[in-house]
Amino acid sequence: MPPPKKITPFLWFDHQAEEAVRFYLSIFPNSNLLSETRWGEGGPVPKGTLMTARFQLEGQEFMALNGGPLYRFTEAISLFVNCETQKEVDELWAKLGAGGEPGRCGWLKDRYGLSWQIIPSVLEQLLHDPDPARAKRVTEAMLQMEKLDIRRLQQARDGR
Repeated sequence: MPPPKKITPFLWFDHQAEEAVRFYLSIFPNSNLLSETRWGEGGPVPKGTLMTARFQLEGQEFMALNGGPLYRFTEAISLFVNCETQKEVDELWAKLGAGGEPGRCGWLKDRYGLSWQIIPSVLEQLLHDPDPARAKRVTEAMLQMEKLDIRRLQQARDGR
């Protein structure tokens, strides 16, 4: 097994780390469970419950921990997902958002409270249009959306 990456996002769950890891692995096709450890006696969760899991989503390594109810996720940290097509945006939005809650501008919280940004890769180009009026229209359109819609963003850029 390869050694852990130098910097790895670490996700603290109350008691649902195993369920969350399996959920994330089912959504992203290029994903792997790399290792896991189980709690013994005296942990914050029952003996035999997952303690840690090391896993990869699309080549990015993560660690998950069942650490008990001390900490909760906030929007201060989110996972940014570059999407090449509207179909990919739509699919990830539906899967990750199932049981969670939508936010604004492509943000959502999944059922575990983790924040994600589901962003079409073309957005950066649209927001940095050399014509400030076009870029402003894209920004204004984006601010009105929950799930981002590439066609609507392009129409806003073009003044339609």
